Amino acid sequence: MRYRASEKREIIDLVERSSLPVRRTLGQLGIPKSTFYGWYERYREGGDEALADARPNGGRVWNQLPEKIRESLLALALERPELSARELAVLYTERGYFVSEFSVYRLLKAHDLITSPAFILMKAADKFQQPTTAINQLWQTDFTYLKVIGWGWFYLSTVLDDYSRYILAWKLCDGMTARDVSDTIPPSELAVV
Repeated sequence: MRYRASEKREIIDLVERSSLPVRRTLGQLGIPKSTFYGWYERYREGGDEALADARPNGGRVWNQLPEKIRESLLALALERPELSARELAVLYTERGYFVSEFSVYRLLKAHDLITSPAFILMKAADKFQQPTTAINQLWQTDFTYLKVIGWGWFYLSTVLDDYSRYILAWKLCDGMTARDVSDTIPPSELAVV
C-alpha cells in the first residue's frame, strides 16, 4: 500500500508517542520495520518534503537503442519495406551493430511500419479432400520416443492403415531414420499391396 507524505508523518508521530515498543506498534499497523526506518531516516534528514514519493527516473533506459541507430534502422526499413523485423535485425547486425528482432519490431510498430503478412491464412478442413475408402490405400508412419532409465532413448516405429486405423507393423528402434521406417514394414506386408 502506498502512503502519502502526510500519512507517513502521522505514522512516525504515532510510533514516537506510543508506549509500546516500535516493533509491536508497527506490527499492529501492518508496516514492515525496514519501511518505517526508511521513512524515519528520510524525515530526519529532509523533513516533511523528504517523505514524498520520488518521481521515477525519466532518464535513458539501459537497453534503449541510441537515436542514431534508431534513425538508421528506420531509414533501412523505409528503403527495404519488403523485409520483416527479423530480416531487418539480421541485416543490420551483419552491418556491424547488434540489434534484437524485438527491438526492431517495437521501433517499426511505433512508426506504423508493420505490414500484414503477404500470405493467405488457410482454415483447416474438417476432413481430407480425398479420404481413403478401403484398406491398404494409404499407410501412415510415426515415431514415439521413450526413455528407459538406465538404458537411454528408444523409438517406437509404427505403420498404420489410414482406413482401418489398424497397426500393420511396429518395431522398437534406437534411432529415427528412414531406414528404421522401411525396416518396420515386413516384406510379407509389402506383397499385399
